[in-house]
Amino acid sequence: MNQSIANLRQNYTFAGLNQNNLDRNPFKQFEKWFQEALDSELLEPNAMTLATATPDGKPTARIVLLKAFDERGFVFYTNYESLKGKQLIANPHAALVFFWDRIERQIRIEGKVAKVTPEESDNYFQSRPKASQIGAWTSNQSQVIASREVLETKQKDLETHYAESEVLPRPEHWGGFRLVPETIEFWQGRPSRLHDRLVYYLQQDGTWIVKRLAP
Repeated sequence: MNQSIANLRQNYTFAGLNQNNLDRNPFKQFEKWFQEALDSELLEPNAMTLATATPDGKPTARIVLLKAFDERGFVFYTNYESLKGKQLIANPHAALVFFWDRIERQIRIEGKVAKVTPEESDNYFQSRPKASQIGAWTSNQSQVIASREVLETKQKDLETHYAESEVLPRPEHWGGFRLVPETIEFWQGRPSRLHDRLVYYLQQDGTWIVKRLAP
């Protein structure tokens, strides 16, 4: 098995990445690449790895879904009392990673994190399907439970309670975070592992500079 894993490799030949072709604005460059990921019909192009850490540096990572982005940052939603929620509140720094294998691209984003406004969380929560709203009330995310039946029973009770309601109130423990980037790296796979890596660095005056990194 280990030998088989060691022999797994892909030679990337889809495209190259030149600084002259980058938008000066990293958010517009992200928008361009994200649209190309959408056009490639990937299963979930908004799926991203979210890495967090405790105040003493113990890391944790998981997949979450990007739900909005603009020049203020990148937004995702979760239970504030989950492991990632607690870590982000205690240590408001995080990293995001997108990997789009079909177009051989990766984007890494690092920065500070803050909660979105309650109004933003309300608006997004109430745009979700009713079943997803009930799911947010059902699950005490990251908490130990005795069995799946605990979830299913609570779900049925909530479905009965809100049977006449199309929109549920947002739980106070559920809402959005926005990662405000300080660095954004665009990675394009290239042959022989000589990949293209171009990174935007935020400057103190709010402008961005771009540097090329060795692969």
